[in-house]
Amino acid sequence: MPRDIALHTLDGVRDAAVTLHPFCTADGLGLSLLRFCRKPATSAVLIVHGLTTSSDMFIQPEHDNLVGFLLDQGIGEVWTLDFRMSNRHPYNLQPSRYSMDDCALYDVPAAVAQIRRVAGDLDLHVIAHCLGSMSVAMALFGGTVGGIRSCILNSVALTPHVPRWSMIKGHVFPFIIERIFQQPYVSPRWSEDPRLTLGKLLSRGVSLFHRECDVPACHMLSLMWGTGWPALYNHENLDEITHRRGGDLYGPVGLNYHKHVLKMLRNGHRPVKMRPKDPAYAELPDDYLVAAESVQTPCLLLTGRDNRVFTDSNIRCHAALERVVPGRHELAIIEGYGHQDVFMGKRVATEVFPRLWRFIEAHA
Repeated sequence: MPRDIALHTLDGVRDAAVTLHPFCTADGLGLSLLRFCRKPATSAVLIVHGLTTSSDMFIQPEHDNLVGFLLDQGIGEVWTLDFRMSNRHPYNLQPSRYSMDDCALYDVPAAVAQIRRVAGDLDLHVIAHCLGSMSVAMALFGGTVGGIRSCILNSVALTPHVPRWSMIKGHVFPFIIERIFQQPYVSPRWSEDPRLTLGKLLSRGVSLFHRECDVPACHMLSLMWGTGWPALYNHENLDEITHRRGGDLYGPVGLNYHKHVLKMLRNGHRPVKMRPKDPAYAELPDDYLVAAESVQTPCLLLTGRDNRVFTDSNIRCHAALERVVPGRHELAIIEGYGHQDVFMGKRVATEVFPRLWRFIEAHA
């Protein structure tokens, strides 16, 4: 079936010079950054996607997107990171033991260092989403990055909370997928398999319970993340093209990141390391909230009111930080939005992004 929008297109950002900047992490992965420039800059914004997505979620051509919005506000350059969670790279398609610790220790610091090498000592602001947001928060509060002027963290940062059904899925789902089905990953595009596979059968089974729309990828995404019909967003916030190309915008992924979140939930919703006794992660704190008082970077904890993936995680995170450093960090709740549509909705340029811009301007 022909696509409405080409895979990994850059057509969503106009009147900008776009360059690709590959870099390597200390644990030996090749990652990449996209740089969007319009004029000489003294400040820049780094944008970080969530698990299974990519830079594509911030440069969608079907509506005004975040990269274009920031350039229109006068930011000279915007960088988007595709780290090991990105569907633009192959790392989600193979069994691994990767967790957010790897992202905080290896990916985020290497990306910031690459920006500094290319662009110099700019004032750098960060906007991050989902487990990318958690990875950035862990890097910031774990001390592996510094010199960030401000940080916007959507949906979850350091205190994950999920719906009860998501907790049940978290305990059962990995066993079913990995042990019974013997699948290295779960994919929203299983319905498009060219022949009958276990994945295609699972997708058809999931669709039997999701009558809210006729898009199988949307049904699978609700299985993979959160609790709801749909779970990731409110349908009415999405352009129908965005809704139907969910299989392109969200990729396949293994379940080890889910296991890290589950461990945090079992440990009192605390941001703990996945493998605290592994010497490879000795540089990281066992609990990332312990040093919260010393982190000077102001953070905006952002969430949609209808978040059905990480529910009130950022509301609780803001309360936890307020007890330690009152007034340093802010909370923004976006009415009528969920988890993913905060960045990918068709009206976000007028209903969401101005709130982000006010925070960046206040800390410029």
